[in-house]
Amino acid sequence: MKIAVCVSHVPDTATKIKVGPDERTIDPAGVTYIINPYDEFAVEEALKTKEKFNCEVIAISVGSDSSKETIRKALAMGVDKGVLLKDDNPRDSFAVAKALADEIKNQGCDLVFMGKQSVDYDNSIVGQLTAELLDYSCVTVVVDFKIENDKIIAESEIEGGKEVVETQLPSIITTQKGLNEPRYASLKGIMAAKKKVIEEKPAVSSENLTEILKLKNPPAKQPGRILGTDSSAVPELVKLLREEAKIL
Repeated sequence: MKIAVCVSHVPDTATKIKVGPDERTIDPAGVTYIINPYDEFAVEEALKTKEKFNCEVIAISVGSDSSKETIRKALAMGVDKGVLLKDDNPRDSFAVAKALADEIKNQGCDLVFMGKQSVDYDNSIVGQLTAELLDYSCVTVVVDFKIENDKIIAESEIEGGKEVVETQLPSIITTQKGLNEPRYASLKGIMAAKKKVIEEKPAVSSENLTEILKLKNPPAKQPGRILGTDSSAVPELVKLLREEAKIL
């Protein structure tokens, strides 16, 4: 068994995002980038599987040179090697999935972990698209995972509950918070990561199927109103909920 873990380089969720002058991209000035938080659960589960089955784990990322920082984080946690599929141009979910699928096939990986979504565009479809392109089975939003006798048993979150899914390799698993507790990179791991190989290759060409026409900031929140401090305010509150908010 050979494992791939797909990681993306995204703006820190604590960073204040500004729209760039072209109104189609964000202004990179002052933006701190990190490994996608959901991908950290994917890396941890890949490493736990590696420790159980003594197999190789490869971190794959699509992006520019800056994505090496995220790959290094995965290497410091314990991943064996990294692959950067280089493309300085923006890619939509399908184009990212196309590049990942091509490299996963090239590496011969039959088990793939990735976060359920990236926190930049939140499309939540790269895992499913990659699985479809490879003809792999796919289980999404996984909060429990194990392999027993070549059979994958995964617990997946659904609206209002959870479901248990059984499938077989090759498979793509998209990970959700609650699956595990990602480990911290040790000093030894950080030093070792500096010596590990990050292979660079051009991402397979693919045309974007979607186009960003314009980005804009959400409208500012309206200030709150105090209608009163006792029960006398209830009629006015009901009136506003019915006529202004239109939720009654």
